[in-house]
Amino acid sequence: MPIYAYRCNKCWESFELLVGVTAQDAELRCPECGSAEIKKRPSTFGVSVSSSSDSGCSNGSCGTGFCPTR
Repeated sequence: MPIYAYRCNKCWESFELLVGVTAQDAELRCPECGSAEIKKRPSTFGVSVSSSSDSGCSNGSCGTGFCPTR
């Protein structure tokens, strides 16, 4: 299930909800005031990429548990 960002149009609270694909917008409510007047907001996500040539993992001491140079 995806997590969506919302803002309440009544109390202006920003929050995130884990929403099933079959959920209707009418079922969703602000956790702060209980209002159904909420609007879905654009959300962002992050991606972390590391370089195996300069990872510092050659001896397994990087602490990630995954060392591509081993």
